[in-house]
Amino acid sequence: MSSQVHAQPTGLIGVGYQGHDIATFVDELAKAQVSRLVDVRLTPISRKPGFSKAALARALAVVGITYEHRPELGNPKSNRAGFAGSPAELAEARNVFATLLYRPEAANAIDVLAAAGAAERVAVLCFEADQHRCHRDVVLAEAGRWSVSAPGSRRRAR
Repeated sequence: MSSQVHAQPTGLIGVGYQGHDIATFVDELAKAQVSRLVDVRLTPISRKPGFSKAALARALAVVGITYEHRPELGNPKSNRAGFAGSPAELAEARNVFATLLYRPEAANAIDVLAAAGAAERVAVLCFEADQHRCHRDVVLAEAGRWSVSAPGSRRRAR
């Protein structure tokens, strides 16, 4: 998993489960001292055994990792092909997704994610092994731009 875990200074890491089985994946999260996993798949269903929402939450609970699904940070199906496309298509898909993060429900979820990352080790999950070709990279970049302005409130860092 080391190639799929990308450290962020905020306490957030990105993880992709592509190419992993559930036991090894959960073990590596535990070794990375992850205490919370935030699933940013729009629909947390997988053909890979153990990676659908309920099964994943159970496997994580065994090692003390909290599971949280944030569908408001999911990438719409209509924007997914660009992440696998040419450099220009990838750039466009990333831009399209970044604008979706300004919706109130997504902005709130980014706020919550950034706060959790400031307090604990949080893994942000999607399928794709190559984080740059996954929308979670955009989520992590946006969460890294947020900072605490006052207890209980957050503002966008400038």
